[in-house]
Amino acid sequence: MFGASLFFGDSMITPAISVLSAIEGVQVAAPSLSALVLPATAVVLIGLFVLQRLGTAAVGRLFGPVMAVWFTVIAAWGIKGIASHPAILKALSPTYAGEFLFGHFNIAFFSMSAVVLSVTGAEALYADMGHFGRGPITRAWVFLVFPACIINYLGQGALILGNPGAISNPFYLLVPGWARIAMVVLAAVATVIASQAVISGAFSLTQQAAQIGYLPRLRIAHTSEERVGQIYVPWINWALCIAVLALVFTFRTSTALAYAYGVAVTGTITITTLLFFYIVRTQWKKPLWLVIAGAIPLLAVDMLFFAANITKLPHGAWLPIVIAIVVFTVLTTWQKGRELVTRQRTLEEGSLREFIDQLHNRRPPLARVPGTAIFLNRGKATAPLAMRANVEHNEVLHNHVLILAIQTLPVPHVADAERLEIDDLGYKEDRIYHVTASFGYMDTPSVPSLLPLIRAAGREGGLDSRRISYFLSAIEIRRGNTPGMSRWRKRLFVATARLTADAAEYFQLPPERTVIMGSRIEL
Repeated sequence: MFGASLFFGDSMITPAISVLSAIEGVQVAAPSLSALVLPATAVVLIGLFVLQRLGTAAVGRLFGPVMAVWFTVIAAWGIKGIASHPAILKALSPTYAGEFLFGHFNIAFFSMSAVVLSVTGAEALYADMGHFGRGPITRAWVFLVFPACIINYLGQGALILGNPGAISNPFYLLVPGWARIAMVVLAAVATVIASQAVISGAFSLTQQAAQIGYLPRLRIAHTSEERVGQIYVPWINWALCIAVLALVFTFRTSTALAYAYGVAVTGTITITTLLFFYIVRTQWKKPLWLVIAGAIPLLAVDMLFFAANITKLPHGAWLPIVIAIVVFTVLTTWQKGRELVTRQRTLEEGSLREFIDQLHNRRPPLARVPGTAIFLNRGKATAPLAMRANVEHNEVLHNHVLILAIQTLPVPHVADAERLEIDDLGYKEDRIYHVTASFGYMDTPSVPSLLPLIRAAGREGGLDSRRISYFLSAIEIRRGNTPGMSRWRKRLFVATARLTADAAEYFQLPPERTVIMGSRIEL
C-alpha cells in the first residue's frame, strides 16, 4: 500500500520534472524566450489533463505518432554523435560500470542518485500494460524505445569526449544550432506525453484502492469498449493537474526535483520487487531457496539506488515521502473508518436470517406487488436497511425479491461462470433470494450485467427488465463519540466520505428505476 502511495507521488513529480526539463532546453536554444516558457507550459499541462476524459486509447492515437517521431529523432542525433567518436561504443560493456562502482565506491554511490534518472519511467511500463496490454508495450520497448535511448546516451557521451564543456547540457548541445528550437518544441510535447503513463496509472490505482476498501467509490468513466482497464477518474485527474502546476511553479528547475523523482521511482521499484517475490513464494509456491537466490541480486541493486537517493533528503528527496505519507494516511484512515461504520451498521441492520424468518412466519403475510425488487446489500449476514424500511413503512414486498451483495476478490478478473452464488434462504416458495456477485478488482461492478447470468441460473421468472426496481441504502456519516479512532482521523474520514460517488451511478443502475432510502450513523 505504501508502494501505491509512492506511485501517487511519482504521478505528480513525473509530469513536473518532464516539463521543467523542456524549459531548460529553451534556455539553451533560445534564452530570450525563457520568460514565456512557464506560462506556455501551464497551458500545455492543462491541455494534457483536459484530454484525459477522451480516454487512453484516444490519447494514444493522438500522441503515438509524436512519440514515434521523438524516438526516431533522438536516435538520429545519437548516431551523429557516435559517428564523431566511435570509441564510445566501448561503454556498452558493463565492466566499466563495475570498475567504477567497486573501484571508486565513495564517488559511485552518490552519483547513483543522478544515474538513476536515466531509467526513470521503467516503473510506468507496468501501469501501461493495464491500459494497452503486454504486446504493444513489449514491441514498443524492444524495437523503438530502448534502442533509441541507448543510442542517444552513447551519442551524448561521444559529444562529451570531443568537447568536455558540453557536459552542461549534452542532450540539446548534441543537436545542431539550426535544429535546437524545433528539438525543444518536440521535447516539450514528448515529455508531457510521457507523463501519460503515470497519470493513467494513478487512475488504475484509485479504482483498485476503492474496490478493496481503501478509498471511497469515486466516479469512474470507462473510456474504451475493448479494454476494461482504460478509465478516467475526474477527481484524481484535476487533483493531479493542480499538484503538477504547483510543483512546476514552485521548483522551476528539473535539478530541484531530480532527487525527489529518484526517491519516488527507486522506492516504487524496490517495493514492486518485494511484492513480486512475495507472490512467487506465496502464490506460485516456489521453493524458498529459489526465491532468495532471485531476490538478493535484484534487491541489492534496487536498495543501492534507493539508499543513494535517500542521502538527498534535504535537497528535495523528502517530497515524494511526504506525499506518500499523506496518501497512506488517507488510505488507512478510510479503511479503519469503514470498519467502524460497518460495525455500527451491522447493529442497525440485524441478522438477515432472523429477518427472513420473521417475514415467512408473519400472519397475515405481507401483500405482494408485481415486479422484482433488487436490494443492494453489503453481505449475507445482515438485512438491507432499505428492505427493512420498505417492510416497516410500506408493509409490502414485490413478487420477486433479490438481495444482492457485491464482493471484490483480490484477483484482476472473475469469469462469468464463477460470478454468482444464489441462495433461496431456506424458503424457496417465498421467492426471496440472496445473490452474491463476485468481481475482480479490475472488473466493472455493473449490476444490470448480472441479470442475464441470474436468468441463466434459473431465476428468470421475475427478471423482466421493464419491471425491476433497485433499492439502495444511503448512509449519512456524522462525527460522534464512537471509540476506535482519533478525532482528527474522524474529521478526515468524514471529509473523504463526501467524495463518494453516487452508488447508483457506480453500479450502473438505471436512475429512473432506483429508489434510495437513507439512514444516519455517528462515528
